[in-house]
Amino acid sequence: MLAPLARDFKRYAGHMSKPDELLVALAAMVESEQSNQMSLTVVVPGAVITGRLAPEAVWRQRVAEVLDASESLKPFSSVFAPATARHSARPDHLHLHLARILQGSFGLPNAGGMYRISIESVSSWTIGDLSYSDQ
Repeated sequence: MLAPLARDFKRYAGHMSKPDELLVALAAMVESEQSNQMSLTVVVPGAVITGRLAPEAVWRQRVAEVLDASESLKPFSSVFAPATARHSARPDHLHLHLARILQGSFGLPNAGGMYRISIESVSSWTIGDLSYSDQ
C-alpha cells in the first residue's frame, strides 16, 4: 500500500525540484555583479518571503558580523566567513537580506532578517517587495 504512495511522492517531488531558469539567471547576475539592490518576493512551502537578493559572499559576511557581535553565538561566525563559501557557476540558493516573512499584513521580523533559500524550493516569485505593515 505504501509503495504507490512513495512512487507518487517521488514523481511529485521530482516535479517540484526543477529550478526556474529565470530565477537561476537572476541569482547568477546578482552573484556576478556583486549587487544587492534586486528586491524579490518568493513563495516557498509554508511562507511568503520578501527581501533583497545579495551575493552569497556579502550575505555570509553580514551573518558572520551579527554572530560575531554576540558573545554566545560568536563561535559560529567562522562557519559563515566568506572564505568558506563555495563558488558555483550556477547558484542553487537565494540569499536575501532585509527579508521578512509575510504573515497577513505584517512582515516578520520587524527589522528584517537574513534568509538562505533553496532555489528548488521556490514555487513562485515576483520582482519587488510586497507591501506589508509594520504596525
